[in-house]
Amino acid sequence: MNPLARLATVAAVGILALAGCGEKRETGTGAGSTSTTPSTTPSGPAAATVNVKETEFKLDPSSPKVAKAGVVEFKVSNAGSTEHALEVEGPSGEQRTQPIEPGKSTSLKVDLSKPGTYEWYCPIDGHKDQGMKGEITVAGGGSGTTTTPEDSGGGNSGGGGGSGGY
Repeated sequence: MNPLARLATVAAVGILALAGCGEKRETGTGAGSTSTTPSTTPSGPAAATVNVKETEFKLDPSSPKVAKAGVVEFKVSNAGSTEHALEVEGPSGEQRTQPIEPGKSTSLKVDLSKPGTYEWYCPIDGHKDQGMKGEITVAGGGSGTTTTPEDSGGGNSGGGGGSGGY
């Protein structure tokens, strides 16, 4: 093999080796599990519960307000005709559900222990860019939907639609 061909081969192998570095992998199993980056799934009772319905291509409600900071449980139902998921950008990192099939439901607990505004969206196939996004306001002012463990209505009208993995 001539020196130029050898150099090209070594360069190609080096590029392929570097391409595998830095890959972000998330793990989890089942419709109700979550994967987190870098935080862990909070445990214990939720300070608030937010019911959210996902359809093409929106979250309902899109911008809920939670009166008290702490662990927030999101009860997510996919009322659409395509697969969706939910990702919340909390103060301790990202947390998301596994993909949710149409007609299925799941839940996700997120540590929102610091007052503020946090982004949430569907992370599947550009759904966020098509409008499946919003903001969650925690322990802040303004008007909007505030849900608590006693208030199960918050935007999930019409039921969960099918059996799901709660």
